Amino acid sequence: MKKMILALFAAACAFCAGAADAADGGQAPWKTTLGKVKDLSSDTGLSGFLRKAPPAYITGDFSGKDLPAAPDFSKPLLDPSAYANRNGFWVTTDAQAATYSSEKHPVKPGEWIGGYFDENGSFVRGHEVKTLFGMPYGVGQLIMIPLCLLMIYLAIVKGFEPLLLLPIGFGGLLANCPLAGVAAPAMMHDGVITFLESGVPVMTGGIVEPGGFLHYFFKFGIDTGVFPIVIFMGVGAMTDFGPLIANPKTALLGGAAQFGIFFALFGALGLASLFGADFFGGVSPIKAAASIGIIGGADGPTAIWLTSRLAPDLLGAIAVAAYSYMALVPIIQPPIMNALTTKEERLIKMPPLREVKKIEKICFPLIVLLLCAILLPSAVPLIGALMLGNLAKEAGPSVARISDTMSNALINIVTIMLGLSVGSKLACEKFLSGTTLGILALGLLAFCVGTAAGVLMAKLMNVFSKEKVNPLIGSAGVSAVPMAARVSNKVSLQNDPTNFILMQAMGPNVSGVIGSAVVAGVLYTLCK
Repeated sequence: MKKMILALFAAACAFCAGAADAADGGQAPWKTTLGKVKDLSSDTGLSGFLRKAPPAYITGDFSGKDLPAAPDFSKPLLDPSAYANRNGFWVTTDAQAATYSSEKHPVKPGEWIGGYFDENGSFVRGHEVKTLFGMPYGVGQLIMIPLCLLMIYLAIVKGFEPLLLLPIGFGGLLANCPLAGVAAPAMMHDGVITFLESGVPVMTGGIVEPGGFLHYFFKFGIDTGVFPIVIFMGVGAMTDFGPLIANPKTALLGGAAQFGIFFALFGALGLASLFGADFFGGVSPIKAAASIGIIGGADGPTAIWLTSRLAPDLLGAIAVAAYSYMALVPIIQPPIMNALTTKEERLIKMPPLREVKKIEKICFPLIVLLLCAILLPSAVPLIGALMLGNLAKEAGPSVARISDTMSNALINIVTIMLGLSVGSKLACEKFLSGTTLGILALGLLAFCVGTAAGVLMAKLMNVFSKEKVNPLIGSAGVSAVPMAARVSNKVSLQNDPTNFILMQAMGPNVSGVIGSAVVAGVLYTLCK
């Protein structure tokens, strides 16, 4: 009873204090709180789905109350920083206009350039958001949610690359939860804005408003390229290069399968010439084409590594395409293999592989790395990580703990963070566009072309070789390790239950991993 009386007394005191504040011209705290409660309805997910426009920091389209005073060109202008705030700036000089102009969108003094300042004080310009059929932004988020749920379904129920599709789908789900801000960037405000000679604004000494946790995952692991490299380290620790060492000519099959990369590359350039250079959302067509091309190699980490450097705005669509087609290997490849081979070719039995000595397995990663360092230094990060993991695997018990960590705990942790980071790029403004549909279509065609090229190369080898090669192992030249090799073996067993070709198929499979990394290094060198 005493506690109830004390509580009522405290409430009465608070009410009286609020009334006194109101009498002095202020608003009572309880009224302020009540007003905030009433406004909560506009901050719910339901209201977010009903919004027509994306967040202003994405487009730079801020309302009048959020803009600084516009310049009056009839009077002498003040310092340019007087016409700027955290949301952007009014163009007052020719240097600013020249810096932010393009052929399609020239900028003149007096125009507004919106965006935000990141945690380093660098200005990030807003951009136009084009969703499919001009649908409202909130509706786009609503549509993306079942698409992300479909990825989760395919991962859990169908078992399609579950270790990657599950975190990617869930990351996309988080990114499309309206008003949650889990993928929002960190922003600086209330600092001093100055302009460089080029007209670019810089903010210093401001307060940093933290971004969403997926923003930091992406910034640390994808922007820097750390996650794909660590993934390659784990892949190396789980890969046996013995079949490739025992039968080196199968490397030709892995090389032939990379034809799909160049098919996608030229296809992307064709799309850019057909629909205009802006088809890829402002990304340079050659850089976009190089990034999209890697999908044809069915190598997710390599696609992420190259895209994060050349075309980060396309990362979501490219990563989803690469990993989706990796997951669909058991569905896509068998019809292609059966269509391009005869029954007699599928029944070819290959002799057992010779036993590979331990010294060969230890020397192989070192030789490959040194050759890469001499011939193609830009591919060293990926090839080096792959070979480090493999060397740890082959070195023996003395480093078994390192190998075990790479192939288990380390790669599992990074896979979770990489999947969530990639999923954060499935926000509707990046995914629901004609560009994404073009990327998905090109990726599928490139993957089919890569598979077909490997099979046809094996058939060509049989023309000139006395020792026949089962063409089914050519399809394993794509980089989906070891799934592509298992599919080759499965199709072989369907034709002859005694014809096991899994180990022979691992040769082109692992050479495909090396091949796609080398091609990525070449494209990066040419396009950076």
